[in-house]
Parts: sequence; C-alpha cells; structure tokens
Amino acid sequence: MHPPASRHFFPPVVKFLPPAGQHGLSPACTSSHRPALSPANRRADASSPLPGLHSLLILKKARPAHEDQKILQAQDVTVTDKMTALVGKEVIFPCTFSSKDPKVRVTQIMWMNSTVSLAVYSPHLGIHVNDPTRFQLVDPSPTSVTLKISRVYYTDEGEYSCEVTTFPDGNLKAFTKLTVKAIPQNSAEAKSGVVADDQEKVVATCKSANARPPSQITWHSVIPGNISNTITNNTDGTSTIVSDFIMTPTWTTDGMPVTCITNYDSTDYPIPLKLSVQYSPVVTIEGFDDNWHLHRSGVFLICNAKGNPPPTSYIWKTVDGSPLPSSVRAKDNVLYVDEVDARVNRSFLCEVTNALGSRASRQDVLVREKPNPSGAGTTGGIIGGIIAAIVGVAVAATVIMICRQQRRNEIAKDEEEFDGPPAYKPPPPSLKLHTEQPSGQEALLRNPPHQHEITYDEDMTPPKIRQSSDPRLHSALEDEYLEQENPIYNEFKPHENGSRQEDHGFVMSPAVYV
Repeated sequence: MHPPASRHFFPPVVKFLPPAGQHGLSPACTSSHRPALSPANRRADASSPLPGLHSLLILKKARPAHEDQKILQAQDVTVTDKMTALVGKEVIFPCTFSSKDPKVRVTQIMWMNSTVSLAVYSPHLGIHVNDPTRFQLVDPSPTSVTLKISRVYYTDEGEYSCEVTTFPDGNLKAFTKLTVKAIPQNSAEAKSGVVADDQEKVVATCKSANARPPSQITWHSVIPGNISNTITNNTDGTSTIVSDFIMTPTWTTDGMPVTCITNYDSTDYPIPLKLSVQYSPVVTIEGFDDNWHLHRSGVFLICNAKGNPPPTSYIWKTVDGSPLPSSVRAKDNVLYVDEVDARVNRSFLCEVTNALGSRASRQDVLVREKPNPSGAGTTGGIIGGIIAAIVGVAVAATVIMICRQQRRNEIAKDEEEFDGPPAYKPPPPSLKLHTEQPSGQEALLRNPPHQHEITYDEDMTPPKIRQSSDPRLHSALEDEYLEQENPIYNEFKPHENGSRQEDHGFVMSPAVYV
C-alpha cells in the first residue's frame, strides 16, 4: 500500500474474519472464503495482538492517478497563516473545509498544538475539549470549526494545525503560527531630592514593564551623561527594562530637558522630562551704575536670587555690620535709596536663604560729589546715535529721489532725440542749388574749423568779412551750410523758382573764439 504524495491519505478497507465455527459459519465455509496465507502471514496471524482474530486482510482498490489529482483540487482546508495574540487576551483560529466531491463525508475535525490535541469535533459523536476553561469550539459544523483560546499565555506561542478527516479520502491538514505579544507599560520620572555636588548620581529613570518581545530604551539630552540598563525576565514570559540617566548634577542643570525614548515593535514612545536638582541660592545684585552722586534720588539695588527650593527670605546688611543708613529702605529683595548722601558710601550685602542654606552677594557703592560725565555721556551718545541714524536715512532717501528724477529726465530726453522726422513728408524742392566746385568761402562753411585747432596771437586782428551784395548767393550758401550741419534741414528747404544760381566769390573768415 502506497499513500499518495499529496496531503490526502486514503484509509484501507479492513475486513476481519472470525474463527471457524462462530456466527453460524462452518469450518468448510470459512476456509472456502479464506485465501491461503503465506508462512510470513501465518506467523503474523499467530502473534496478532487482537484475541479471537485469526487473520487481518487489507483490501484497497487502486485509484487511477488522474482521480487522485481531481480529488486534490476539489478539497481544501483554509486557516490564517499567521496570528498574533496579546498575553491575557483571547485569540480565535478559524478553520474551514470545502469539497466539490459530493461523495466525501467529514468524519472528524481536530485542532492540535504541535502533537497535543486541543479540541475535536465529530458530526456523529459531538465535541470533545481537553481544557474547557481555556479552549472552546465556536459554532462547529462539518465545513467550519473555529477554535477560541481565552487568557492567552506566552506558552501558547507556537504552531497550530487544523486536521480534517474525511471518508473515504482520509486526512487533510493546514497550519497556522501564533505569536504572543505583550504591550509594555512605559513610565519615566526625574528623580527628586538630587542635590548639586561633584558626585555622579541617577537624575532620571525610565521603565518599560511586561513587554514581549523586550523593549529598548534610549535617552536624548543636551547634557552629557551615562546610561545604565537593567533587564528582568518575568515568569509570564514578558520582560521589564529599567534605564537610569546618570550625571554629575549642578545648579545649572536644574530644569534642563531630557527625553526617554522607548522603542517597542519598531515604534518609538518618547517621554519628555525636566531635571530637578536642588541647590543653595545663587545671588546677584544689580542697579548700581557708577553714577551715584550727592543729592541724587530714585536709585535702588535689586537682589536677584535663584534656588531649588525657592528662596524664602532676603536680608540687606552692611559689610561692616553697622545698621542701614536712614536714607535707605529695604523691602524684600529691593533696597531703595530716597536721596544719595555720604552715608550711602559703603558696601552692602544681600543674604538669601532657602531650605538648603544661605548665600550672600556684595555691592560696593561709591558716592560722587558731582555726576559722572561718562555715565551721562552714555545716554547722550545713545540719543545722538539715534538722531544721526534718522538724519542718515533722510539724506539717503533724498539722494535716491534725486537720482530717480535725473534718470527720468534722461529717458525723456533720449525719447525726444530718437523720435525721428515728422510723420508728414513735405513735397520735394523744385530747385536745388548745385555747385560745380565750391569756392574757398563755401569750403570754409562746409568744414568749419574746430575750436582746439585754432590759435591766435594776442595782437592778431580779426579778418574782415567781405559780403556779396547779391542776397540770392547769401541765401544759397546759408542753406548749404545748414545741410552740412544737419542733413534733415535739407528736407525743409524752401522751394525756389528760376534758373540755376550762379557762383559768386566772396571772402569769409572763420569765427573767432575767445
């Protein structure tokens, strides 16, 4: 007998033959239906553990390979591959069976943990549960059996199987893996009663209790320090980790922030803290500007103090132990001076007390006969600087406005120069003056000398200009000069009627520049 390679197992058909003479069967009849046994089978029959049974015949009808493949595809057991449960909570394992072969009958469905049977369901015999206080089958049927586990322990973690037994095909299994977790309880606190000194101490503690799998704790702080972690394995399979933040406390670290970060199941859970460090008062005095002169009024000294616990009292004293002058008044942390006189010229002490002790600060007061120029100059310098800044801003604004205005003027001028000729076109002149060979006077007009090219002696007398009596020649020369200076004027030259003008010679001297 060879079982299939798939998850199906086909049980053999078993037939028991009673001894001869029983159940009304004669020996002759029994032997006629009993096949011959080989020597090996005879020895096995003689040593059979079942009394009264002489032989065991195993008969199995062979199935074609294609029928086994059809059955494998037609039957299925479905479960959830992976399950997660929390310690102390419940978990539910679903299991369903489906078959497309109407001849298949479910005889039994069983849930197992490794090799231990937890609960069994039979359509004919009912339900059997090993531990009814923790295990329960929910609404079992031949197609669905759901296992419920209440009060999960960490020992419940492992592999579970749902095994379905069918007739005539045999058993079919499906497996699911259970992971048991426990969400930790996280807490953190800054240690109270830590006193500032030169010894390392635990100033903050962070705790992640009853975690499965274990948590991890880190610290984030701008203050240098050390970390100490302690892990404890609990009896219920969970773990507890305690982390201490260790440093040398000083009064400057009081109130500084630190953060405990607990990482569980790849998630960070930060808890911010503020350190609490106790220290004696730290005292400073302010208000003296080195310009306390005679008859000055309205001055005072302020005693500033910090401490943990907070200061409870402020006492003003003189360094030499003498009583406070009558011109001063002490109220809490302020020493008021109604009018400065010679009696104020001394050293004052401010003594501050809290639960850890007392500390004092000293202020020496020097009384001047006249105001200190440097002190007044400081205020005057500040005012002068403000005024200078205002004037500078005004001057800068004025310069910017002037520059912008000049720029606008230049742009307007450029636009005027590049506007071009007028939109209308005057008619062409009927007669244009032509000269075959310009005379010397005309050459001078066409190419006037530049200023830097002309030099004169002091005794030189300007040459005389001999003008022609013919006004037409004078007009023609003037038009020719304008044409050389600006050709556009040629377009606006008036029309002349008549024949071509004749050339007339004349003498013209260049302009004299002084």
